[in-house]
Amino acid sequence: MKYAFVLAALVLAGCSSGGNDMGATFNDEGQAEITCMQHQAARPGERYLKEENWDTDVTLPLLRYYTSNGKKPYCDGQGASEIDKVWFDIYRKLGGDAGNISI
Repeated sequence: MKYAFVLAALVLAGCSSGGNDMGATFNDEGQAEITCMQHQAARPGERYLKEENWDTDVTLPLLRYYTSNGKKPYCDGQGASEIDKVWFDIYRKLGGDAGNISI
């Protein structure tokens, strides 16, 4: 009985940790004043991809970042990556003005 309880607890812990993984968050560079943007390293997670998961703690930094910096060049001199473009789409879905972004 004792082992069954421990096994059940481990199974539940494994299920809950996987179910709560909302994926990557947006890198807003610490909300610092910047002269050029860094590329986003990872695709957005579920917290951004599904409207029912939207939370102001994660969406407002994204909106602020692109509203303030979206027309600045990338620090490496390259254009927006495919990952960056996915983040731009989310910015627009959140209500951000597409005119604030240079692709």
